[in-house]
Amino acid sequence: MLPTSLLRRPWRLSLARQFLLLQLGIVLLVVGAVAAVSVAQADARFRSGEGRQLRSVAETVAANATVRQELSESSVNFERLSAEAETARSVSGASFVLIADAGGVLLTGLDRSQTVPLGGSTVKAGKSWVGVVGSALVAHVPVLGEDRELVGLVVVGQEYPTWPEQLADAATDLLTYLLLGTALGVLGSWLLARRVKRQTLGLEPREITGLVEQREAMLHGIREGVLGSDAADRVTLVNDEAIRLLDLPDDAVGRSLHALKLEPRLLDVLTGQAAGADQIGLRAGRVLVLNRMPVMVRGRRVGSVTTLRDRTELTALRRELDLSRHTTDTLRAQAHEFTNRLHTIAGLVELGEFDEVARYISRASRALAELTSDVTSRVPDPALAALLIAKASLAAEQGIQLIISPRSEMPPVDEGLSADLVTVVGNLVDNAYDAVGSGGWVEVELTADGGDVLVVVRDSGAGIAPELVQEVFQQGYTTKAAAGHHGLGLALIRLVCSRRGGSVEVAGSTFTARIPLASVRAVLP
Repeated sequence: MLPTSLLRRPWRLSLARQFLLLQLGIVLLVVGAVAAVSVAQADARFRSGEGRQLRSVAETVAANATVRQELSESSVNFERLSAEAETARSVSGASFVLIADAGGVLLTGLDRSQTVPLGGSTVKAGKSWVGVVGSALVAHVPVLGEDRELVGLVVVGQEYPTWPEQLADAATDLLTYLLLGTALGVLGSWLLARRVKRQTLGLEPREITGLVEQREAMLHGIREGVLGSDAADRVTLVNDEAIRLLDLPDDAVGRSLHALKLEPRLLDVLTGQAAGADQIGLRAGRVLVLNRMPVMVRGRRVGSVTTLRDRTELTALRRELDLSRHTTDTLRAQAHEFTNRLHTIAGLVELGEFDEVARYISRASRALAELTSDVTSRVPDPALAALLIAKASLAAEQGIQLIISPRSEMPPVDEGLSADLVTVVGNLVDNAYDAVGSGGWVEVELTADGGDVLVVVRDSGAGIAPELVQEVFQQGYTTKAAAGHHGLGLALIRLVCSRRGGSVEVAGSTFTARIPLASVRAVLP
């Protein structure tokens, strides 16, 4: 249901009414233009047709024998000329017919003292002329005597019809055009409005505007990142959080996902190459969780929407939980080992071998003390030393030999580097345990190489094939079939190293991580 603010209000015009008014406006403009053209055409026809008729009437009067005789006489009979002019006017239907002498002085009409306004007329040169004088169309024709000399002139005129008269003459055609145009406009408006409303799901323009504004407000108000793309993998929408998490440019909308320089893993998820829920990706030092859903319209895929969540802090908590889990595993392994030793001591006591009990306790205590002393003397950082001791106990339980290289020797490190070293060493050792299994061995070497901390983990496993060296550090790569393994360990190691200006490499079954000491201290808060 649409919000109340978007419901139709009675004083607002619907889309169909807006189209109708627009069409009617266009029809009226067209009819007005047609009317102007009709008047102009009527005026042209009037000048052409009436001009020829007026010239013909004037030529007939000028050729009249009585008129020519009277104008050739020294004394003019005004009554006879007036009678001839009136007869010509009544027969032709002209507005007036006037006869003047060679000087242009009127010899007929009410005021015989007036002079015919000749203007640009060529009548005195003996040539007929048709033109507009005042509000009338006038024809001037010369009257020639026996010797072809000019003895007078005939003026025949017709008053121009007024605008209302011209419009009245064209009223039938204009009304026909108006009715036809209105009918077509109403029909076209109805069909167009119906088609547009089908395409807009029955929404009015103001409702669409309101929904778009609401969508934009909600999109940019969501705390999670949202990125939409079309079927061609072009970005169609992206909110502020997605721009921040993916470190996208401001003009990302409209650009192809392949042109945004994203990590291969992120690109695979955003384009649908990597399917599944809660996909893990790394970007600009952040751990992101992505979920992609296709957008279907009438059974056809038109794009997709991907949500992004920043799980960097949760990943850090997970690292701490992993450390706690390792501690728990160590305590469990030690408890199991101590239980076995207590059973041994109890058996020796029952047998009365008290001297053997003392020697057995001394050997067990010495072995634990030697392991602790060996680790702490080479690794002064308490957290890292505790991790290695815990891993040693876990290795003993799993039947794996953990070797702390005698070459191991590293300086004290600050708290930030210590946490990252725990992440790097813990993940590398865990991976090595999974690779070798019971009966294998894992060697850890921690040294200071110049200004770098060097972490080397070797094992007796099969190692990494050369063609997979680059692939193992990609997010999502894992050889473990158990659920819950996301292939994040090695990718996280690479992220930690690269964020601190270091690197991680693999050659067969040997992993080498290098982290600079000086640059680390420069970037730590």
